[in-house]
Amino acid sequence: MPVPELATAATAGPAAPAAAAAAIDVVIPALDEERSLPLVLADLPRPAVRRVVVADNGSADGTARVAAAGGAVVVAAPRRGYGSACLAALDYLRHHEPPDVVVFVDADYSDHPEELPRLAAPILAGDADLVIGSRILGRREAGALLPQARAGNLVACALIRLLYGHRYTDLGPFRAVRWQALERLGMADPDFGWTAEMQVKALRRGLRVTEVPVSYRRRLGVSKITGTVAGTLRAGYKILWTVLRHSMGSEGPRGGT
Repeated sequence: MPVPELATAATAGPAAPAAAAAAIDVVIPALDEERSLPLVLADLPRPAVRRVVVADNGSADGTARVAAAGGAVVVAAPRRGYGSACLAALDYLRHHEPPDVVVFVDADYSDHPEELPRLAAPILAGDADLVIGSRILGRREAGALLPQARAGNLVACALIRLLYGHRYTDLGPFRAVRWQALERLGMADPDFGWTAEMQVKALRRGLRVTEVPVSYRRRLGVSKITGTVAGTLRAGYKILWTVLRHSMGSEGPRGGT
C-alpha cells in the first residue's frame, strides 16, 4: 500500500497548517530499546519530521546514547510507565516551541515509521484532529499481534462502541494528533491506559477522529506488556477501567459515528 505524500497548501483545509510550514514532532517512549531504536530513527521520513523526542523511561542499556547519536532530543522519564514517558516528552515540547502535530511511535520497530505521512495527512488536510494507525485495517506480519493483544483490543474497542457510540478498530500506539487538540485532552494516565485515555477523551471532547491502515511487524525483543501473563492482565484491567471511568465523567459531549 503506497504511503501518501503530505498535503500541500493548495489541498489543505482552511484550518489546517500548510504541509510545508507544519511543524511535526515525533515522540518515542523507550525502555531498553538500544537495538531497535536506531532503526526507528533511521526510517522516520525527513524533512517531514521537524524534531524527535525520545523519552528514556529508565533504561539500563544504551537507549539514551543511541537516541542522541540518531539526532533525537533525549528526555529523562524516570517514573516507569508508558504514559509517564509520553507525558515527559510532551512537557518538553510544551516548553520548547510546541509543534503543530505530534506523532507517537513505539521504539521497538514493530511500527513502520516511514508510514508517518499517512497519519499526518488527514490532520494537515483539515479533516481530523486525531488519527489512529489501525493495525487491524493494515497489513500485519504473521505473529506480530499476539493473541492476547488481539483479544484485549477487541474487547476494549467493543466497550468503547457500547459506551461512547464510536467504532474504533484498534488502540494502536502509532498515532498523530493536532497539538492544540492534544492539549485540550488533559492527558494524565501514567501507564497502560494512555492510548485508551486519549481515544475516549477525544470522543468526550468532540474531536474529529479517524483511523488509517498501518503495517505492523514482529517487534525486536520481548513486549513489556503482552510478553508476560502478568503484564497482559495488568494492562487489560487498566485499559478497561480507563474506558469505563471516563464514560462516567462529565467531560463534555460524547462523539458518535
